[in-house]
Amino acid sequence: MRVALVTENFLPKLDGVTRTLAMLLEHLQRHGHKAIVLGPEGALRAYAGARIFGAPGFPIPFYPELRVLFPAPRLERRLARFRPDIVHVVDPMLLGAAGIAWGRQLGAPVLSTYHTNLAEYCTYFHLSALVAPMWSYRRFLHNQCALTLCPSPSTSTQLLKHGFSRVGVWARGVDGESFRPERRSQAWRKRITHDPTIPIILYVGRLSYEKNLDDLVKAFRMLDDCSAHLVLVGDGPARADIKRALQGRRVTFTGYLKGEALTEAYASADMFAFPSVTETFGQVVMEAMASGLPVVAYDAEGVRDSVRHGETGLLTPARDSLALAEGLRTLLAEPERRRMMGAAAHAYASQRNWSDMLDQLLATYQRVIARQKDDTQADAIPDAEGAA
Repeated sequence: MRVALVTENFLPKLDGVTRTLAMLLEHLQRHGHKAIVLGPEGALRAYAGARIFGAPGFPIPFYPELRVLFPAPRLERRLARFRPDIVHVVDPMLLGAAGIAWGRQLGAPVLSTYHTNLAEYCTYFHLSALVAPMWSYRRFLHNQCALTLCPSPSTSTQLLKHGFSRVGVWARGVDGESFRPERRSQAWRKRITHDPTIPIILYVGRLSYEKNLDDLVKAFRMLDDCSAHLVLVGDGPARADIKRALQGRRVTFTGYLKGEALTEAYASADMFAFPSVTETFGQVVMEAMASGLPVVAYDAEGVRDSVRHGETGLLTPARDSLALAEGLRTLLAEPERRRMMGAAAHAYASQRNWSDMLDQLLATYQRVIARQKDDTQADAIPDAEGAA
């Protein structure tokens, strides 16, 4: 196959979307497929055998780590020269909209993937007036595609409620070789807490307002009677506010981690806290579970598909910091239950390997390509009346 990826977001930015696309390109290369990427300027020039062509753009004002990209005509020419069998647009906005139009002009089927709930993000940046227009625009783009894939059943349900059509689920996997309980380090724990017996609550992700971290701050402040240490892995615009709110508390900010430093941090904690209610999947939740951590999270879209309440973690009512605090307190008070849930979480996550999930996507590509060929051939055959 010849696969063209059109994405508003790519490496070197690190998040769940870019890591997923990187693994997809690696998988395509391993299986002998050809790929190109149309993405943001400043990205790599090539990755896993795929050439990358950059589009100019500007940062989204309320989310500067993402950019609005302009569909430069030279990218259309690059796409035409590549002659794709399928065009895969990722979270389309402006460049993605052009990618949809270009793919259709070339006669190639266009498949889209929905990763980021930008409409709900608007509410966290005092832009509630943009929520409905954002849903309308994204529905308009995705409904022009042969198929829209999202990461979880609960997100699929949400998209259908908002009028998206031809929606399917492409589940995500986890790197079980990297994220595993054996990475646990007593030296790391001692370095963080100075007493490795103190339980560690971990959060991994962007330190930003759309992650609802204010609720985690409130919940942790309610744990005055518990000896626990909070570790926040990541960075972002909310870091200074979080630091002020937790001044004097047992808390460590590590900044962004990757590679062995990240896998060690996951495995060396005792539980994972995740207050976000805007996820489509929650890749970090799956990585925590693979590392043997029970999860305490809000019962919200994306996350509820991975965490089994009472078995691999605790789901609490969304946007209720008191309930979140009670969930954390429950597991802090019951080390054996914590260990049992962590083992169950690891067993669940270990079944979801990336190779299988990526094979499913490639099989979906093939079905979409075959369906378009069948439809094209059917359109070319005159009916009985026309033949007469």
